[in-house]
Amino acid sequence: MPKGMKVNMYDYLIVGAGLYGAVFAHELTNQGKKCLVIDRRNHIAGNIYTENVSGINVHKYGAHIFHTSDQEVWEYVNRFAQFNHYINSPVAVYKDELYNLPFNMNTFSRMWGIRTPKEAKAKIAQQVAELGITKPQNLEEQALSLVGRDVYEKLVKGYTEKQWGRDCRDLPAFIIKRLPCRFTYDNNYFSDRYQGIPMGGYTQMVEKMLEGVEVRLNTDFFDLIRRQPDIAEKIVYTGCIDEYFGYCYGPLAYRSVRFETEELQEENYQGNAVVNYTEREVPYTRIIEHKHFDFGTQPTTIITYEYPDAYAPGKEPYYPVNDERNNLIFAQYKELAKEQKNVLFGGRLAQYIYADMDDTIAAALEMARKELK
Repeated sequence: MPKGMKVNMYDYLIVGAGLYGAVFAHELTNQGKKCLVIDRRNHIAGNIYTENVSGINVHKYGAHIFHTSDQEVWEYVNRFAQFNHYINSPVAVYKDELYNLPFNMNTFSRMWGIRTPKEAKAKIAQQVAELGITKPQNLEEQALSLVGRDVYEKLVKGYTEKQWGRDCRDLPAFIIKRLPCRFTYDNNYFSDRYQGIPMGGYTQMVEKMLEGVEVRLNTDFFDLIRRQPDIAEKIVYTGCIDEYFGYCYGPLAYRSVRFETEELQEENYQGNAVVNYTEREVPYTRIIEHKHFDFGTQPTTIITYEYPDAYAPGKEPYYPVNDERNNLIFAQYKELAKEQKNVLFGGRLAQYIYADMDDTIAAALEMARKELK
């Protein structure tokens, strides 16, 4: 070997042991590539991490229900886990009223004392017509023009304002492009062909994906690359894109979430895995009762309160604020990313998007295929 030639210890350094990084690492390792996966956290699986507490699989970073209509993705995840038959059917609490979600005939029947789709459609059309909004100027007007006053006031307004930390009149209309109303008695939140939760939790599924792959936890990418700049021939970066470029165009905005979890000495607290609280005055957006994701019969139960939170350095970025200002900033970072040699950007943080799990897997598989051509 010529003197001074740099030797890469790995073919790929994959930054992030979440779903995107794990799928990519699995595919490339299977084709003989040497991969190193690192993560700042002390565990794998990113935000889908589950931990077993008192026999209950706790979704540490909020509820994750796998759903997809992509048969290839469904068959892929079933290679690493068996899925149960959980169907996401959340309910919403407004004051002393309880409503089924998504908005469907059970919701409308409870709200207006009606029974038929014709009656529900007429009620919504009447309320929309009375408001006379033709060009919505903000999120409130957009929502009112889609579902009328009752559904908006009870099930949309407070919840949305808590999520975004702003009044609906101060939020842009494009955040809500549509508010689907189902005129059937169907409480299944998703309309995908496949749905469920991996038996034993998501962490076990990701562990199987990472079998045979070197993983280093509690490892900061920037520290590692300063010490070993030539550690890998290529980098797959799934962290925040603005951080990668030293915030040179300014930080991208996110919303964060704070979780408070407790174990209760009772068998069944709320009778459902997900209960939303839609009043602005209630500080949390929902309560998760984890055992119901797995049809648990344990003598105790574990619940998690979810509080929307303003994002700041040190907090976890959850939801991108995809308004005009932030999209323009991201577009600049995206151009910089294209100029990077041997660095691939993937996953929700590097792409500045909100992504479902099936979309994340499909994107990782697509990048893996391109690399293996």
